[in-house]
Amino acid sequence: MTGRRTPYWPSWAGITCIALALMVNAPVALGLDVRDVRLWRAPDHTRIVFDLSAPASHKLIQLSNPDRIVVDISNTTLKAELDQVPLDNTPVRRIRSGVREGNDLRVVLDMRTAVTPRSFVLKANEQRGNRLVLDLYDSDRRESAPSVKKSVENSARRDIVIAIDAGHGGEDPGALGPGGLREKNVVMGISKRVKALLEKDVGFKPYMVRSGDYYVGLKKRRDLAHQAQADLFVSIHADAFKSPKAKGTSVYALSQRGASSTFARYLAKRENAADLVGGVSLNDKDDLLAQVLYDMSMSHTLDASLGLGSRVLNNMGRISKLHRDQVEQAAFAVLKSPDIPSILVETGFISNPEEARLLRTAEYQDKMARAIHAGIKSWFLEHPPADTLIAWQKQNGSREYVIARGDTLSEIAQRFNVTVSSLRAHNSLSSNTIRIGQKLIIPTS
Repeated sequence: MTGRRTPYWPSWAGITCIALALMVNAPVALGLDVRDVRLWRAPDHTRIVFDLSAPASHKLIQLSNPDRIVVDISNTTLKAELDQVPLDNTPVRRIRSGVREGNDLRVVLDMRTAVTPRSFVLKANEQRGNRLVLDLYDSDRRESAPSVKKSVENSARRDIVIAIDAGHGGEDPGALGPGGLREKNVVMGISKRVKALLEKDVGFKPYMVRSGDYYVGLKKRRDLAHQAQADLFVSIHADAFKSPKAKGTSVYALSQRGASSTFARYLAKRENAADLVGGVSLNDKDDLLAQVLYDMSMSHTLDASLGLGSRVLNNMGRISKLHRDQVEQAAFAVLKSPDIPSILVETGFISNPEEARLLRTAEYQDKMARAIHAGIKSWFLEHPPADTLIAWQKQNGSREYVIARGDTLSEIAQRFNVTVSSLRAHNSLSSNTIRIGQKLIIPTS
């Protein structure tokens, strides 16, 4: 069946029907329309969003032999073009539609591979209208298991793991600036640059919480950082306010006792509402909250967040005006990790035309990334976790050398009175090949 409303339906006799029928008790409006259908691909699932003109009831059915997903939406007309939905690199082979029982819309997804479907509705909010969300989880999905490990050849010289969280994404564009500038795109650009800088640093390992244009729930962002065994969680954003005059960069940490300012409270409320825009099922409970409120009594985590945040803020202040000259605190949901120092960085006001113009440019994104990176690195060089390579270097007085044009490994070894083999061992080099700009750790002997 092709087209938008071709009345074709298969015989149900002999078809295995997996009991996934899900009825949603929502008010049904007359003349309900599906205005648009949008798709986002994440590492472990595919999300399809139906934009609705009003709340609707729906039923979800999974069929096998062949694999299909059926969505019935009550009293609804399709106004979107299904053949315009991009299906490349997804488990969906084709999307087709038809009419059943007079006024109901049936959407059928012909699958390339089996998936585990889940659907839920989202009420209209300030940024989006009513939506029906269909998540198709890959049958072979694994939790986005980070490749980073808190061990380096089973020794006490592991890398310091930095979880970089580019805010918003996918269905949730974040704040919107002049000329269609989207926060999710700006912060991804900055986050990738921070990652690239950390990759060049010996003893550091970056991990991207969101690696593409898709939405990750606030709790899952924390969970992914825990899976990565991160030593720091840094969430990168671009601010927005009702007045275009508001400007400046800022850094936030978690507050246990209320916000440090009215604006901090406003911002936390706006950022915490991201799940309403990005689309998170009501079944996703914040089951860490009680544990967090207890475990945060271990004040060293918060102290580290504030100290590290101050380093980042000071470096940002060298390239931009600061909105506040100290780290502020509020109840940001994404920062509620009990055992990982966590900060939220606002890289400027995307609602301010001047700052939006800067944030749009690769040059300024690079400057901002370097400021964030410098703050993170300087903190950990002074306060490295005890079992890390940086801590070992600090204890043993190791030095760092940046390779310049014309350098060879043997000449560097001779210059610092060390052996080539020790240089290779300390820097995990498989050969004597080196490159300009590469950083080497020089052993003490």
